[in-house]
Amino acid sequence: MTTLDGYRTDDRTDGTPDPHDSRLREVAAARQEAVSALFDPVTCRHLEELGVGPGWRCWEVGAGGATVAAWLAKKAGPTGKVVLTDADASRAEAAARPVESRVHRLGRDEPPGEGFDLVHARLTLAEAEDPDRALRSMIRALRPGGRLLVEEADLELQPLLCPEESGAEHKLANRLRLGLRHLLARHGVDLAHGRRLPRLLREAGLRRVEADVYVPLASEACGRLETATVLQHRAALTAAGVATDEEIDRHLTHVAAGGMDLAATPLVSVRGRRP
Repeated sequence: MTTLDGYRTDDRTDGTPDPHDSRLREVAAARQEAVSALFDPVTCRHLEELGVGPGWRCWEVGAGGATVAAWLAKKAGPTGKVVLTDADASRAEAAARPVESRVHRLGRDEPPGEGFDLVHARLTLAEAEDPDRALRSMIRALRPGGRLLVEEADLELQPLLCPEESGAEHKLANRLRLGLRHLLARHGVDLAHGRRLPRLLREAGLRRVEADVYVPLASEACGRLETATVLQHRAALTAAGVATDEEIDRHLTHVAAGGMDLAATPLVSVRGRRP
């Protein structure tokens, strides 16, 4: 797999480890920890409201939601079942028991079962090879009356890293955020995918479709997420002329100092029920 900044995340063909591999994995892990810290409370609130409880059969899509899968397993109890899937075998296999993990390519492979009471995907659907087919497969896996919760980012709803742009450090931060958005769009990322989800769920035949938007602001985890994101895409940002290495270093120093009120990308949470 190749990330946006061009570094390989697999091993070299001669069998020796890629020197960037461990660094990228550490940064990716830090980013996922920040995402969990910011969004797990929102996700779990929705799941509570959907009534997840003993005996529920749940499909958690994407191993990035391992903390959510563990939460679901506690709620479902010994009479329930939680299946966690991911296209990356190493991520899928890292799931802790009693969660059942499987390698699965969303939108390409058949669902890992049917008759689920709940299917949940966070920051996963937009990355699928065919998001429309992926959504249909998740809905098909639900039992009649089963619940779907899909959560995706929407970079267009609030495009700034520093909503209050009052100093040079804030202007630099926003320039980097806007530059990254431009690069992601050039690579085919749908920056407004989150806002389309309510309509997509209704058009797919789901009932009781509801949605809300959460925008974390001035959280320590926002800084950790920003640091990991910039490190992941640093080479692409400099290659595109968005910022110099010196400017990126200065930005990371500002973030680490904790003096800016940073905003994470809005998370759109949409839920519905299969008839």
